[in-house]
Amino acid sequence: MTSREPVLKPVRIADLRPTQITIGLREVAQKRRRFQEMSELAGDSFLGRHMIPTVLGPKGRHYVIDNHHLARALHDDRVEAVLVTVVADLSTLSKSSFWRFLDNRTWCHPYDAEGRRTDFDAIPTAIGVLKDDPYRSLAGELRHAGGYAKDVTPFSEFLWADFLRSQVKPKTIDTDFETALSRALILAKSRAASFLPGWCGPDPII
Repeated sequence: MTSREPVLKPVRIADLRPTQITIGLREVAQKRRRFQEMSELAGDSFLGRHMIPTVLGPKGRHYVIDNHHLARALHDDRVEAVLVTVVADLSTLSKSSFWRFLDNRTWCHPYDAEGRRTDFDAIPTAIGVLKDDPYRSLAGELRHAGGYAKDVTPFSEFLWADFLRSQVKPKTIDTDFETALSRALILAKSRAASFLPGWCGPDPII
């Protein structure tokens, strides 16, 4: 068997379609800062190394199945286009069949900022209007702080966000993020979180 190189194609960020409803805008802001710091020296190189995985959907549109935060950060920094790698061509499917297929493959996340399952029609049609879920930002920062390990489970950060949603008050996240993170770090090491992907509590589960 021979391996195939990914097919890369520049696509306007304005034309990309999300497959989820929310992101963590705090995490987006961090990605923007990192991109701005390196853009003068290696911006083009960075964009060449960080491609956006998509699937082709109805009418040949590109639907993002990962890296929504990066796509939004580049959009907010007024980057016009990005390279994408097409994972699957589903353009022959009807709209309803397309979303059911994505849902079956865990390639979409139709949950709102309260963690509630919604209709597929609630998923925005543009990267620039993805909604903020502060708990997704907290979950992302928790991983970076060593609260849990990176895991291949799809949307693992959202699973952690839902766990934290009932444990950390939204006002704390809004007014004192460091305190919220400290609380999250304690919760992440507890047995109550042991079912979550990437859990790395102090003791092994027997």
